[in-house]
Amino acid sequence: MKLSGYLSVMLLWAASATAAQCPDYLNLQLRKLHSQEMVELCAVTQGKPVLIVNTASHCGFTPQFKGLEALHKKYQDKGLVVLGFPSNDFFQEEKQEKDTAKICYINYGVTFTMLATSAVRGSDVNPVFAYLDDKAGSPKWNFFKYLVSGDGKRVQQFSSRVTPDSQELNDAIDKLLATEAAPAAH
Repeated sequence: MKLSGYLSVMLLWAASATAAQCPDYLNLQLRKLHSQEMVELCAVTQGKPVLIVNTASHCGFTPQFKGLEALHKKYQDKGLVVLGFPSNDFFQEEKQEKDTAKICYINYGVTFTMLATSAVRGSDVNPVFAYLDDKAGSPKWNFFKYLVSGDGKRVQQFSSRVTPDSQELNDAIDKLLATEAAPAAH
């Protein structure tokens, strides 16, 4: 009985420690793309740097899904989390989420976290993009990329034309990961 009480206290402490490390803008649950499953963004990101991208299924930049997946695979073990936010704000997203999911998961083999379709700008903007808008500006088109430090304080915005395999984006990711790892090295 005492052991289970101790474990409960430790689990509560661990949960509160994780919540304390989570930037406010990620302290929420959003629905996963074409699912009833809710995603706790704090649990997914765990204080790690995040690459956040607003996506669309029928855009000239849609093939960037392939590069985003490659970035996810290249950097996930180094601490980067990739989050995709489908949006119809630029009128290039499927009307049905099942079709968006098919394009992401089947056509492009996406395994990084994709969230339900939502607004990324305007009066009904989702809370994550409201924060990004405040820090770096709202996306001007599909496949804008936001590289955010683990504490959420530093936000870099990259236009749609900056591809996932570009030297510019990869250098920024490498620099951020090195900066984030530096305090742990001491």
